[in-house]
Amino acid sequence: MNQSIGATEALREFLSADARELAPQLLGAVLTHESRDGAVSVRLTEVEAYLGPEDSLHPDPGSHTYRGPTPRNAPMFGPAGHLYVYFTYGMHHCTNIVCGPAGVASALLLRAGEIVDGLELAQRRRPTSKSPADLASGPARLAKALGLTTADSGRDALAPPFALELPSGPGGPVSSGPRVGVAGAGGSADYAWRFWLAGDPTVSKYKAAKQRIRKPAAEPPGFHER
Repeated sequence: MNQSIGATEALREFLSADARELAPQLLGAVLTHESRDGAVSVRLTEVEAYLGPEDSLHPDPGSHTYRGPTPRNAPMFGPAGHLYVYFTYGMHHCTNIVCGPAGVASALLLRAGEIVDGLELAQRRRPTSKSPADLASGPARLAKALGLTTADSGRDALAPPFALELPSGPGGPVSSGPRVGVAGAGGSADYAWRFWLAGDPTVSKYKAAKQRIRKPAAEPPGFHER
């Protein structure tokens, strides 16, 4: 998992690009987490791009940062290559890799992947999984298989106990479409920032956001829990 400082910084510079351009290039990349229980590696097959606040150059009404920085979303404003992990619906963790220049909020939600190493450990973490293909098919499943929680939010994904290996070439044809479970404008075709490897069996199923009547709150219109 060790790599030179120069290689790490080159990778960080690569991740400092626009999330929408970076997303399809990260498909096929392998993210590894080596915990005390062992190592699990996931080949990414589906990601979603999220950008910044409403007063930024690239406002994103579907992003956690839309209303500005908070202690929870602070990692999204930090250096590229770090993790942003959040807890949702009182039961699931979801993992993002921060991208873009430091101070400019953006990240890629890791929606799905294929377990390419540490299969037995991933299966122990996800005992309800029916097949290897669905071990990391969905952001909550992916985070669970990798053993990630909010305790990992803000940690550097490019340094031990993590590692990120870019694909050597295109992993196959790439499709794009609206993001999953995002209400309001952020979930529309105007924000078709979900990218996936076409035909890959690990890609999650698309679900539009459920329309709900809510009381006024501090969260932005269309705010979601991804």
